[in-house]
Amino acid sequence: MTYSQVFQPTKSDTSAGLLWSGLLVACVLIAYAPTVSNLIDGPWQTEQEGHGPLIIAASLWFVWQSRSNLKLVKTSPAPIVGWMALLFGLVLMFLARLQQGLVTFEMFSIIPVIVGCILILLGWPALRVLAFPIAFLFFAVPMPDWIIDAATVPLKVLISNMVTGILYAAGYPVAQNGVMIMIGTYQLLVKDACSGMNSIFALSAIGVFYAYAFRWSEKVRSVILLMSIIPITIAANFIRVLALVLIAYYGGPDLLDGIVHDLTGISLFVVALFLLFLLDAALGLCIAAYRRLHVRPRQQQVAV
Repeated sequence: MTYSQVFQPTKSDTSAGLLWSGLLVACVLIAYAPTVSNLIDGPWQTEQEGHGPLIIAASLWFVWQSRSNLKLVKTSPAPIVGWMALLFGLVLMFLARLQQGLVTFEMFSIIPVIVGCILILLGWPALRVLAFPIAFLFFAVPMPDWIIDAATVPLKVLISNMVTGILYAAGYPVAQNGVMIMIGTYQLLVKDACSGMNSIFALSAIGVFYAYAFRWSEKVRSVILLMSIIPITIAANFIRVLALVLIAYYGGPDLLDGIVHDLTGISLFVVALFLLFLLDAALGLCIAAYRRLHVRPRQQQVAV
C-alpha cells in the first residue's frame, strides 16, 4: 500500500465533509434570517442604503467568478482561528440584537462569521481567493447615523458655497446663510439628500466593482478611479443643486416637489457614472499615448 493510498480520502469522508459544510451554511442562514428581515423592512427601503441587496448580489457574482481558482486551492482547514472568528461574529450579532437599533453591527457581524466558516471548512488558501468578495460586503453594512451626520453637514455647506459663488459671479440676486440659499424672493434649504452622501456610498461600491472586475490588472488606473469617486460625487451634486436653484428661480419653488426632485436625483447618479467612465476613458488614452511614446523609441534603438 502506497503513501498516497493511505491518505486518499474515501467517499464516506467526502460525504461527511459535504454534510458538515451544508449544516454549517444552513445554520448561518437561519441565524441571519432575522437580520435580513430587519434590513428589508428598514435600511434597504431608504435611498441611502437601498443598494444593499445589489452589493450582496455582486459579492456572490465575484464568488462565482472565482470558482475556477477555488477548484485549484488545496484544502487546509484552520479550525482554531476559524472558530475564534466564527464565535466573535456570533457574539457580536447577539450583543447587537440585545440592543435594539444596532443593525450596523448586526450586519457587520456576518463578515467574521463568513471568514470563520471558510477557515473551518477550507482554510487560508481559500480565504485568500475569496478575500475581495468578502471585503466587498462592507458596502452592504448600513452606515451609523453619527457618521452620516458628521459628513453630511460639511458637504452641504461646501455645495451651498459653490452654488452661491457661481450664481453670484453670473449676476444672479443670490445670498447664502449656511445651507440656506436665498435667490430672488425665494429661500431654498439644501437638504441632506443634496449633500451627496447617498451617492458617495453607492458610487464607491460601483467604482470598486468596476475597478476590480475590469481594471484590476492596471493598478495605477484603478487607484486613480477610486480616488476620484468623492470629487466626482461632489461635482455631480453641485450640478444638481445648481439646477434646482435655477428651476426655483425661473419657475418657482413649487416645481421642486415631486417628480422634478426625483428626476434630478436620478440624473445626478447618471452624471456621476458618466464622469467616472469619462475619466476612465481619458486615463486609457493617456496610458496608450504614454506607451506609444516610450515603447516605439526603444524598439527603434534595438532595431538599429
